[in-house]
Amino acid sequence: MNIYFSCSITGGRNDQIIYKSIVDHLLQRGHIVPTAHLSDRNVTGLEAVVDPNEVFERDVAWVKDCDALIAEVSTPSHGVGYEVALALEISKPVLCLYKQGVRVSKMITGNTKPTIRVSSYQTESDALVLVDEFLNQYQ
Repeated sequence: MNIYFSCSITGGRNDQIIYKSIVDHLLQRGHIVPTAHLSDRNVTGLEAVVDPNEVFERDVAWVKDCDALIAEVSTPSHGVGYEVALALEISKPVLCLYKQGVRVSKMITGNTKPTIRVSSYQTESDALVLVDEFLNQYQ
């Protein structure tokens, strides 16, 4: 499957380790992840040289082309919220993951669209199990 992975960049990178674990997990299972570079700890520098219009056009195209979107939403991010909303508007399946105990926007947790699943996790392995369960519904 073609999976768009969404995570915070400018909002903060405290969860970069889990981002990397999720992306590596997806790649090891043979999925295509056009946003895999977002899990890199140096992504801020990599993305700094890309024009904002290019980022917008590129990312919108990737969301439109994906089979599903997986977002780690523990760290608030305008971009992640935009990508989640876009995916839902075009009826893409969306999984929003967040660390148990973290406050997440009610725009995410209160969303009742049938194509969204919002789940909390305690450990990295919990998050990866949730990813697999989500993707098994759509493969």
